[in-house]
Amino acid sequence: MLLRPYYPVSDLFRIERDEDSLHVDFMSRIDGVRSLAALRGGALRIDFGGHVLVVADLADIIKSKRAAGRPRDRAVLEILEKALNERKKSTNDQA
Repeated sequence: MLLRPYYPVSDLFRIERDEDSLHVDFMSRIDGVRSLAALRGGALRIDFGGHVLVVADLADIIKSKRAAGRPRDRAVLEILEKALNERKKSTNDQA
């Protein structure tokens, strides 16, 4: 099912699948991100069943949530920052 849950204040599109409650959001603008090309440049590329899934880097996600400033975004910042610090620490320990 294709939805526009926040129309007309947002151009977000959401695809929902009832069988397993999967939903995927598609946005044309992301707070704190200058361009999608820049976001894609730092993104991780993950094999997903033989297809490449491009996932924004956690640092960029944190930057976007901080720029959005909504209560739901601020609520997860501490957890995301801890995860980023753990990832950095793990990377430094491996070097």
